[in-house]
Order: sequence, then C-alpha cells, then structure tokens
Amino acid sequence: MNSIIFSDDVWVLWGFIAVWAAVSIYFEQRFKWASAISGAILALVGAMLFTNIGVLPVESPVYDAVWAYVVPLAIPLLLFQINVRQIFSESRRLLFIFLVSAGGTVLGSIAAFFLLKNHIPFLDKIGGMISASYIGGGINFAAMAAKFETPGEYVSATVVADNFMMAMLFFILISIPALKWFQIHYDMPFEDKVKAEGNGENSAESYWKRKSISLKDIAVNMGAAFALVAVSVKIAGFFKSVFSHPLLTGTFGDQYLVLTTLTVLVIFLFPRFFEKLNGSQELGTYFIYLFFVVIGIPADLRLIVTNAPLILLFVFLIAISNLIVSLLVGKLFRIRLEEILLAVNATVGGPTTAAAMAIAKGWRELVAPIMLVGTLGYLIGNYVGTFMGNWFSSFL
Repeated sequence: MNSIIFSDDVWVLWGFIAVWAAVSIYFEQRFKWASAISGAILALVGAMLFTNIGVLPVESPVYDAVWAYVVPLAIPLLLFQINVRQIFSESRRLLFIFLVSAGGTVLGSIAAFFLLKNHIPFLDKIGGMISASYIGGGINFAAMAAKFETPGEYVSATVVADNFMMAMLFFILISIPALKWFQIHYDMPFEDKVKAEGNGENSAESYWKRKSISLKDIAVNMGAAFALVAVSVKIAGFFKSVFSHPLLTGTFGDQYLVLTTLTVLVIFLFPRFFEKLNGSQELGTYFIYLFFVVIGIPADLRLIVTNAPLILLFVFLIAISNLIVSLLVGKLFRIRLEEILLAVNATVGGPTTAAAMAIAKGWRELVAPIMLVGTLGYLIGNYVGTFMGNWFSSFL
C-alpha cells in the first residue's frame, strides 16, 4: 500500500513514533477520557489510523529497530525497581492473589487453545504471547512475539483483540466495586475509605509526578540496561551453540529469558544500588509506549476484521477465566476486593495499568504494593509464555 511517508524515511518515522508516544502519554495524564481509555490504546489506535489512511508505511527498518533494540532495553529498566525480598516480606496477600490470577490465565489459555486450535492460525504462537501478556503485561507480549517470530499481521490482529478485551475488562474492574452484590459479599476497606473522605481527585498525572533525576541516574540506568542486554545476548548465543535439543535451546538460548533472569539476579545481589536510581520506571515505560505505537502500525484492518473476532473470543475466555478464578479464590481466602481487582488488572495489563487504576480509584495505599508485586509478572510471564507456546505447538 502506498503511503505519504516512505519506509526508508528513517528520521520522519522515528519522529512520528516518538511524538505520538509522547502525545498518548500527555493525553492520558491530561484528560480523564484519555486516562479511562489508557495511553497504550491511544498509541496503538492512533498508529493504526495513520497507517490505514495512507500516512505511514506498513513495513520499515525503523519498526524492526524498535523490536530489536527498544523492547530488550525496556525489560531491565522496568525490572530495576523490583525488591525481591520486599515482595515476599511485605506484600504476601497481594502476591498470593496475583499468583492465583496468573493461574487463572494459565487455565483459561489451555481451555481456549483446545477449543479454538483448529480455527485460528498460529494459535500456538498467539497462545504463548497471550499467556505471557496476561501474567506480566505488554512487555511480555513483545518478548514472546519476537521469540516465536509470529507473523506481523497476526501480531497486529492479536494486539487489537487484546487491547479491546483489556478495555472491556478494565471497565468491568472499575465498575465492580459499585455493584451491591460485591459490596455485600466482599470486604472493601479502601473503597469505603475513599467514600468516607469524599475525595475523588486522583489522576495518573499525580502519580507520575516530577522526580529528582540526575544525569548520573540516566547514565547508570541506560548503561546498566545496555550492559545486561549485551551480556544476555552473548549468554543466549553461547547456549544455542552448546545445546542441540529444541527445548534446551528454547529455554537457555532464549535472549528474553536470559535477560529477565540475569536482571533479577543482579538486582537481588545489589538491591540498594538499584533502589537509589531514579527514572528507570519512566524510561522503561516510555520505551513500552514506543512499542505500542509500532505494533499498531502494520495493522491491516481487512485482516483484523477477518481474524480478530475469533482471536477476541480467545482472549475473552482467558481474561474471564482469570477474573472468575481470582474472585472465587479471593472470596475463599477472604482477600479484599480491591486487591483482587488490582491483581487481575496487573496480570492482564501489567503493573503500570494496575497502579493507574489504584490511583484513579483513590486506593493510594495499594499503588506501591501492586507495582511491586505486578513487576514480578515481567519475570514469570516469559517463562510461562515460553512453556505454553512450545507445549501448544506439539498439538498442531
């Protein structure tokens, strides 16, 4: 398809990606309607629109560069603030329900795969992507899409269905505390506190407020991220050359698994060093917004109309399984409703969207804990997605 901007117009394409990511973030933090939609969806839908009206090319080396370099750098940056010891010592209840939600994703993925495996092409790859994404969020989706080398048009169709499902699910999660049945059957201390205080003034902007970030913070964050990516690439390459069995090379030779494991090991050994760094979450989140812009660009709407309805059913079954399992187990163990809903949000959308929901609802005491617990999904999501994708492929 012809476009106004050519595929080799590198600076203009980089400019569009960076500017549209910035616009999406600005709108999310400036306007309530945009915050409700989420900046990620704005980035994706806007990029799709510009492609389908003929402004942007469907393919370009610039998009490949985002997948090859930006996504791997985002992984360690988003992991730097994990405090593994603190997760287990201070957030046990949230950690428990988060793992339950992840289990709901796994159960839903298995059921949905066997129900639809004969109707959706590349469902083993898509299943691995969504299994990882609905445990850790968008960064795991990116990692698995790159790992399984899923065709771009099916990545785009899955992203559209996924984001539509996430928008529906987030609306459900936000609406649940207002329903009387849940008010009667679940404890909601944080929601009750907000109502008692009569304070509804909360926004993404107030959470992502200005921080004191030095040149040293930026330099160390980026230097450490580049170093970890470089080392992980070399380690993964070494294991690929040593092992010949597909399972071993797919595990030990996987750049993303090596990268997440290496990063967590480093921050576990040197927690104080990384805790003192400011800006890693902001840098990593911005990189993810660049990714959301890029994955929206190659979306061929004709193919999406053809494939997305069934893919939407696939992701719907997984998301609903996550929610139902979380609510049932949470009720059994008397988990607070707010913690259940945030755990579901963190698994499906990632810790950033869960924190955004906590901020928007006024549950400020839960913002830091859900960010802390939710980042664990970055690690375990890649392992689950890798296993599920490889396992699903054995049935096709």
